[in-house]
Amino acid sequence: MDVEEEERLDKPEGAEEVIRVRIPQKKKREVLGIVNKTLGGRRVTVQCVDGVERMGRIPGRLKRREWISIGSVVIVVPWDFQDEKGDIIHKYTLPQVEWLKKKGYLR
Repeated sequence: MDVEEEERLDKPEGAEEVIRVRIPQKKKREVLGIVNKTLGGRRVTVQCVDGVERMGRIPGRLKRREWISIGSVVIVVPWDFQDEKGDIIHKYTLPQVEWLKKKGYLR
């Protein structure tokens, strides 16, 4: 038996794995985005779902724990005084990205 067969036998038919996904909150101005380019110095270019390309700043707590690379799906909070820049506050894992696509949050 290979790994896929064992996984199929372990799960009952129709059962899905429960995935917890953080959804962007409109009240806090959070927006989903996909990283286009790394600029260096904790800065990246992010194409946001609202159609704006922003320069995102990676805080130290995310820089040390999770690597953000090209193609990563993130949550960006635009700055109040400069809308074309923002802070990255969360990075999604691959199963979470699949869930977001399935539910229609991402194209």
